[in-house]
Amino acid sequence: MAVLTVGMVSLLGVFGLAMASTQTSQQDIIAKQLANEAYESIVTARNTTQINWDAIQNNSGTQFCTTSPSPCGIFIGTSTSAQFQPIYNAGADGIFGTADDAVAGEETLQDPGPDGVFQTADDTFIPLTGYQRAIQIAPLYDSSGNLIATLRSVTVTVQYGTSQSEKTPKTYILNSYISQYQ
Repeated sequence: MAVLTVGMVSLLGVFGLAMASTQTSQQDIIAKQLANEAYESIVTARNTTQINWDAIQNNSGTQFCTTSPSPCGIFIGTSTSAQFQPIYNAGADGIFGTADDAVAGEETLQDPGPDGVFQTADDTFIPLTGYQRAIQIAPLYDSSGNLIATLRSVTVTVQYGTSQSEKTPKTYILNSYISQYQ
């Protein structure tokens, strides 16, 4: 009976851990999608030539600009530190993480409700108030310390709510590169 009790208690512990993991899986998926959304808007802006190459960087100044005058750095933050911002809809420029996003309002996710069909009365809206995003675009250097002018590092970090068992927020980090060329 004692062996059976120990086995059952262990099984219940594993079951509780699995339940806690399942409850945060929706948050994890949302964080991943928010990071991808920001990166894809950067690539789309570059591909459509909506902004010039010099604008695809953080707005910490003009130290990486190659043309003058230039609208350098449209993304909020610096190339050396992440500055978390609430999750806003893309502003008038259609690019996430820029200064005009705040006036567009906070982003919400729309779920199709019990009928499984979007744009019906039973749809549910999930506010993204527990999420923050930081976009960090940094210059890259070759092994000799020379600036690679046609390539930049992009790091999108999404920080989101804490679970009951954790004291610190969870983060999802997307690292990639973007080239001046398509």
